[in-house]
Amino acid sequence: MQKGKEGKPHIGIFGRRNYGKSSLLNVLTGQQIAIVSDQPGTTTDPVKKSMEIPGIGPVVLIDTAGIDDTGDLGIQRIHKTMQVLERIDMAILLISNNELGECELSLLHEMHASGTPFLIIHGKSDLVPADPDLCSYLQNKYHVPVVEFNNTHPDNLEELIRAIRNFMPETAYRQPSLLGDLVGQQDVVLLITPIDTEAPEGRLILPQVQAIRDILDNNCIAIVLKEDQTGSFLKNTGIMPKLVVCDTSVILKADASVPKNIPLTGFSILLAHHKGEFEKYLEGTPAISRLDDGDRVLIMESCTHHVSCDDIGRFKIPQWMSSFTGRKLDFDVVSGLDHLVKPITDYALVVQCGGCMITRRQLSRRLKPAIDANVPVTNYGMAIAYMQGVYERAIAPFLP
Repeated sequence: MQKGKEGKPHIGIFGRRNYGKSSLLNVLTGQQIAIVSDQPGTTTDPVKKSMEIPGIGPVVLIDTAGIDDTGDLGIQRIHKTMQVLERIDMAILLISNNELGECELSLLHEMHASGTPFLIIHGKSDLVPADPDLCSYLQNKYHVPVVEFNNTHPDNLEELIRAIRNFMPETAYRQPSLLGDLVGQQDVVLLITPIDTEAPEGRLILPQVQAIRDILDNNCIAIVLKEDQTGSFLKNTGIMPKLVVCDTSVILKADASVPKNIPLTGFSILLAHHKGEFEKYLEGTPAISRLDDGDRVLIMESCTHHVSCDDIGRFKIPQWMSSFTGRKLDFDVVSGLDHLVKPITDYALVVQCGGCMITRRQLSRRLKPAIDANVPVTNYGMAIAYMQGVYERAIAPFLP
């Protein structure tokens, strides 16, 4: 599992082997997504499927391997399952036969400790009904419902959907506006979108699309153009945008062509403010000036994409940072949501991408080890603006 999917809330399904996790995924989606078998251990890798839940919207369901797996491969599967726990907004623990063993208790502890919302399903209830005393114990200890459910005859599917809806935190699916606090109705927002080797064929990159949609949702007017058209457009039309947002790779050109009285920022900076941890980025960005010879910098991409010679994270930022500091720096790049190879304390700085493809919770958990270890963190756009000498202007729209 490399990435989130456009910020959709993620729901993980956990439980022992052959307890009906895959069947539950199929029942919830109404499709035969996961292979179902009486053979324990059928699911070996996480299986993902999107669906719509009324009141929440689109979500991603993740079926996982059994938490009681055995053997060397089984240990690896359990490890992958526990990694899923770090990337979800809500969990479903499936139990059966009124069994609550060490593997369930360990998982419950991890979910409770990490603040992951969860509910419990007692499955195969047609064979062995849930013990009222066990249900009462779980409800009192964890303050969560225990829903009896039968995948073969899912008569109370609506009850289960309601429970999921009630326990999914609103912050997972009701995102604040990207720029609603910066503009008002009928304001003009100018988007500068360079078409270079990193631009996908025939379409725009996701942050640009998200910005256009958010502008329309706020009843504003979006004008989209390339960086070499900006100056002439503003001069010839006399239009005064309320805000200009540019790809941060061309922010120096935008700074030169956009009058100083018009607020200017970057798509990545917009996302940094939107996704959270903005204050930590403000604290951490100036640490670029304190980097020294031999320091190691971690570049964190949150998606997997084709790498070109103009790649912003893998090539441009390291080049700009080495030139700006005049220091011999080492760079590591981590793609997707994989675990780090080196301890976070090995790094003098962490540079996180905008995070357009992951949820707020995923991004927050991604940065937490660095923040807890007092390793400075910054964002692609904020780091670039800092090194290009336009940092104060680029962050000004978000300051009091």
